[in-house]
Amino acid sequence: MTQQRIAILMPDLCCGGAERVAVNLANGFVQRGHAVDMVLLSATGEFLVDLRPEVRVVDLQVKRMRGLFMPLIKYLRQTRPEAVLACMWPLTMVAIIARMLARVPARVVVAEHTTWSRSELLMRPTVRLKVRTTMKHIFPHADEIVTVSLGAADDLAQFADLDRKTITVIYNPVVSDVTPLPVAAPLLPSCWWSGSHRRILAVGMLIKVKDYSTLLRAFAVLRQRVDARLLILGEGECRDELETQARQLGIESSVFMPGFMKDLTPYYQQADLHVLSSTSEGFGNVIVEALAVGTPVVSTDCQSGPREILSNGQFGSLVQVGNAAALATAMFESLNTIHDISAIKARAQDFSIDKATDQYLELLFPNPLLKKRE
Repeated sequence: MTQQRIAILMPDLCCGGAERVAVNLANGFVQRGHAVDMVLLSATGEFLVDLRPEVRVVDLQVKRMRGLFMPLIKYLRQTRPEAVLACMWPLTMVAIIARMLARVPARVVVAEHTTWSRSELLMRPTVRLKVRTTMKHIFPHADEIVTVSLGAADDLAQFADLDRKTITVIYNPVVSDVTPLPVAAPLLPSCWWSGSHRRILAVGMLIKVKDYSTLLRAFAVLRQRVDARLLILGEGECRDELETQARQLGIESSVFMPGFMKDLTPYYQQADLHVLSSTSEGFGNVIVEALAVGTPVVSTDCQSGPREILSNGQFGSLVQVGNAAALATAMFESLNTIHDISAIKARAQDFSIDKATDQYLELLFPNPLLKKRE
């Protein structure tokens, strides 16, 4: 019996939701008995160590996207994987073209994790036109197109003028079957971790789309009513302006931004509330991560993702995007509500790694007779 080989194409495995998803899928595929290559433009990133030893890391050593075609074509011709899962434009586009040029029979599945019409990458009209045009003309040549939420699928179909029926929705694989143990000793920053105050947590890169500016304004309002401290875990280009805003609001002693943390579970476990303030999300892994340990969630009702995860507000509060007053009120109410923790945890299981692994394998190898090849 010969293993079927799956190639997962990613830029790298640095901090990010899509990178976590790629690692979870790679590990899930090898557990199902498949051979897996994690094909990276650059074999760097904090999540490399989380790959199971059976996953082979292929470093294409590509510094710029325009230099990807030849190394990828060479890999496809030499290795001849049965299936390729390419994640995030332009890698999705490149994978489709490379398969054509390599003239190999690999099945190509492309997965987009972004609500493209709201992407910050498309602020320039020329870039927007380039992304839209390449998606419109090249994506139909993929064997399958995947998005991570219903909202993202509707958005992609409209944005790239694609047939909505050709887009499959697979929710991100977030929850594993391993129950995390609580951490007894305080972690940094200890002044957030320990004390009688309420602990508010937000997780995500410090970038515009996460709209931490609104969260800080909401937290300043909340602080007038509740002894609370806010921890934002992530790094990014907006750090300086957010630190300045916290000082201007007079809340700098109650707001902590220590940067990227690889192991988030202890912080979710310790938090009284997790808040997502984004203006747009493809999915919202952090919401599921919070629900998985029973942490209540307040989220903006941004396009795609949160409303689906929270089932229209059944498993967490949804507020208008950019409305600091509404966000402050929802945070206060959540902190003073008795939540059904069992129901919250049960909802998170709908986004398990096992479930998503099976769904992707159905697309990568749709014919059951091909799942095992002599």
